[in-house]
Amino acid sequence: MAKNITPRGVNFSEWYQDVIKAGELADHSPVKGCMVIRPDGYAIWEQMQAKLDRRFKELGHVNAYFPLLIPESFITKEAEHVEGFAPELALVTHAGGKELEERLAIRPTSETIIGHMYAKWVQSYRDLPVLINQWANVMRWELRTRMFLRTTEFLWQEGHTAHETYDEAQEETLKMLEVYRWFLEDICAIPVIAGAKPEHEKFPGALTTYAVEAMMQDGKALQSATSHNLGQNFAKAFEILFLDRDNQQQHCWTTSWGSTTRMIGALIMTHGDDDGVIIPPRLAPTQVVIVGLWKNEAEKVGVVAHVEAIRAEIAKVLDPLKIKLDLRDNLRPGDRFFTWIQKGVPLRIEVGPKDVENEAGLSVRRDERTKEAISLGQMAQRVPQLLEEIQANLYAKALAYRAQKTQKIDDYQTFKTFMDGEGGFALAHWDGTKETADKIQEETKATIRVLLPIEGEESGVCMISGKPSKRRVIFSKAY
Repeated sequence: MAKNITPRGVNFSEWYQDVIKAGELADHSPVKGCMVIRPDGYAIWEQMQAKLDRRFKELGHVNAYFPLLIPESFITKEAEHVEGFAPELALVTHAGGKELEERLAIRPTSETIIGHMYAKWVQSYRDLPVLINQWANVMRWELRTRMFLRTTEFLWQEGHTAHETYDEAQEETLKMLEVYRWFLEDICAIPVIAGAKPEHEKFPGALTTYAVEAMMQDGKALQSATSHNLGQNFAKAFEILFLDRDNQQQHCWTTSWGSTTRMIGALIMTHGDDDGVIIPPRLAPTQVVIVGLWKNEAEKVGVVAHVEAIRAEIAKVLDPLKIKLDLRDNLRPGDRFFTWIQKGVPLRIEVGPKDVENEAGLSVRRDERTKEAISLGQMAQRVPQLLEEIQANLYAKALAYRAQKTQKIDDYQTFKTFMDGEGGFALAHWDGTKETADKIQEETKATIRVLLPIEGEESGVCMISGKPSKRRVIFSKAY
């Protein structure tokens, strides 16, 4: 157990902060609520960017960039939007030594500025669909912050699309929700539940909001990405009009969807242990580290040569940039091993004089700490197998944990006891009213994460009001 990390069972919040520090993922900035993403943390974000960006482009989206500063009048054009974001807005009032005639909002999100530009670009149904994504930073003035999970400034991608019909917009909304599910489950090894948010929890200005929800190791939920069908609300606010196929003027149907650096927080809290973060192989910036061990210069020559031979073999099947060598001689072997444990590298291969003699290396898995001697000739075959085994194991463990912490509940007292204890996902009936949801949140701190599909779900009665309920919803305490 790491001495520099508080055990999860003692204080999960402190454990989380300690893991970030030990893994050199991020640090606090001089501005309260902001963070500095360190190279190891940013490398994870780059991997997330690369995989998501490729998928977006495969689906026909292109990247663009829109300004950081948005006229305040744009924010106020969509009533629900301004009401939802007003408490979090940061406004620029002075520039160039003078007070501005109109204050400028530092973007909390870009629907307004993008809507303004789409109104200029779209004239006819022939201009549709518009499928644009941007990678950017945004600012929301948060009162309670935590690195990666909720910071005043954070990095994200936000997709914004415009369509001819509601059906096309709805298809896009659900398609991008599925992209996020795929990415979190297949790449990040984080099991998620995808579904619609209740009406009172939707994105300000949206027709419908969908989200993917993951369970962290303390039983709390983390909303990991969202996809919104905006209907025609922003199109009407910004006059995004087009001539349809009958030469009639219509408002576009628009969507927006996004994911942020909070996915790094999800990664830490889903897979980390009391020694630090564990990065799934498909996402890891460094998949394999080869550590050379020697006692004198004579041994060093042979070990270094063998390390290079092992790297060459593995590089036949893995990206060479994802293979690192540790040939430092200013630290004890145990300290060197622990460096890579705390950075979460999935697989370590140790190479000493005996391994040189045996033409092999000793592999050590980060997830289970199991060891296996692998011959040089088998490296290109066995290392990818081990990485896939680690990937599958991380997902299976997280899925099993979620199943263990998920419970159907019909009685409110049982519900309160569940939330007062270790918590988790409670599948319960709800009458569909904001008043009931607010009462539950006030008394238990649990909120509705997503609605479960009606198909195949039994009807029932709300555990609070006794009114009819068509389906269960997922309640949980959340970040």
